Amino acid sequence: MEEREALIKAGEIARQVKKEVEDLIKPGARLYDIAEFVEKRIVELGGKPAFPCNLSINEIAAHYTPYRGDETVLREGDYLKIDLGVHVNGYIADTAVTYRVGMEPDELMEAAKEALENAIATVRAGVRISELGKAIEETIRGKGFNPIVNLSGHKIERYKLHAGISIPNIYRPADSYELKEGDVIAIEPFATTGAGQVIEVPPALIFMYVRDRPVRMAQARRLLVHIKREYKTLPFAYRWLQDFMPEGQLKLALAQLDKVGAVYSYPILREVRGGLVSQFEHTVIVEKDGAYITT
Repeated sequence: MEEREALIKAGEIARQVKKEVEDLIKPGARLYDIAEFVEKRIVELGGKPAFPCNLSINEIAAHYTPYRGDETVLREGDYLKIDLGVHVNGYIADTAVTYRVGMEPDELMEAAKEALENAIATVRAGVRISELGKAIEETIRGKGFNPIVNLSGHKIERYKLHAGISIPNIYRPADSYELKEGDVIAIEPFATTGAGQVIEVPPALIFMYVRDRPVRMAQARRLLVHIKREYKTLPFAYRWLQDFMPEGQLKLALAQLDKVGAVYSYPILREVRGGLVSQFEHTVIVEKDGAYITT
């Protein structure tokens, strides 16, 4: 399968799952059940999860994924951000949507959604990424909210979710990278009622393999081999490993791998003042005169 064909296939799967999961978004629904549905459905449709399904509520902006035993449920009025990724042969589609549980979309959601649309409208080969940031910031501030300045979109490459170039959510003249025809980028504006920054809070529920490192603990060595084989350079969930070894050993092994730099941990990201957060995201292929939205 050619690169573009695989990118489009991954996007079609992501779009389908995003549509189907909507039926599960109701008061009382468990985050665990939603995440399991999303990830299993991706596989059923012929893809693989490019990263764990992120289910972040209200002031949590990103990196929350449930674990086995997690009894967190949706409540009416919650802002639920679903960020899901699909890969086909390593070619990735990354997309996100916000729901107001049991309620209609509101202005906070519209701000992020419209910012995404306006940013995509600026995309074409030769455009500086600062122009995307400008479109996002002006849209969100124009609606009375703040963009989250220390979150961004990202360039995507095969088996690399974050490929070195960040797509800003604010205007910074120094962001001088010019989009090239064929670039694959994820654009993901976040709008908030808060200050417009996120901070890291424990626990980390998402990890990524970085490099082989010597570790003393036998279980940690075994776990690293498993992680490298199963997930390569793509993020994985603590939940995905809960059947691999006993809970106590798993926590110790992951902590050791994190400490020596064999894996990277993604802490949960919370808006610094506890502001509500909305997010929308698409993956696009940069073309000579525009953008092809895969998701």
